[in-house]
Amino acid sequence: MSTDDARDATGTNGIDLGAYLERTGAPAPLAPSAEALADLQQAHVGAVPFENLDILLGCPITLDLETLQAKLVTARRGGYCFEQNTLFAAVLERVGFDVTPLAARVRVGATAVRARTHMLLHVDLPEGPFVADVGFGADGPVRSLPLQERREHWIGSTGHRFRKEDDLWVLEGNTEGEWLDLYAFTLEPQYPIDFEMANHFTSTYPRSAFVNTLVAQRSWPERRVVLRNRDFVVREGRVAKTTTVRDPEHLLDVLDRHFGLTFPPGTRFSRPEFQ
Repeated sequence: MSTDDARDATGTNGIDLGAYLERTGAPAPLAPSAEALADLQQAHVGAVPFENLDILLGCPITLDLETLQAKLVTARRGGYCFEQNTLFAAVLERVGFDVTPLAARVRVGATAVRARTHMLLHVDLPEGPFVADVGFGADGPVRSLPLQERREHWIGSTGHRFRKEDDLWVLEGNTEGEWLDLYAFTLEPQYPIDFEMANHFTSTYPRSAFVNTLVAQRSWPERRVVLRNRDFVVREGRVAKTTTVRDPEHLLDVLDRHFGLTFPPGTRFSRPEFQ
């Protein structure tokens, strides 16, 4: 995909770069580079939570850039992959990166082939191709990765690497001493309509995990905080501490204190269910 096509596909026109950098705390990159890309991704995943709360409030997930800026930047909310990586792609294009959106099949916990319901970004640099992804959650990379087969990248006790399966690239993660598949993708460019379709499925299909599970996460190089329904996990290195959310008001407190997600008192989500 050419730079102009990528700009059209990601809706770069109108991105407020200054507001985005203030939101994430990232330094303003002077020019596209591998280090700038990695720094932008690390700042993003630490500041902008991965979350699906609008789905559980009955609100539609909209992927136009104006809505995403209003939600993730101005309102200081988070979102899931389609929201996060659409916004991030626009930011990268504004800085001058050559970005191509891609789609992946998530393999974590899979027992059969899944639909392409994950968005990631292919970034071309003089150093070679890179993968940037601020929207995977789980054990996704905190920093962007060069797209090179079998090269391991470690931050503390968390490792990532790519391997090839015919025309597929597979991202593997390692947090407990073994390599596990996270997702698989090809280098076929994707366009807004592809993500509109996948987003509709992911946010409305009755058996979708995002319809049935409350999720929030923030990630740093040595620490992750993860909320799944009533389980709140703080993981530092390979040590994880889990506590249980007691009731709906405690849930609002956890979202506010640990994820920076503030909702009015009395807000109720369709998940989790409290007895």
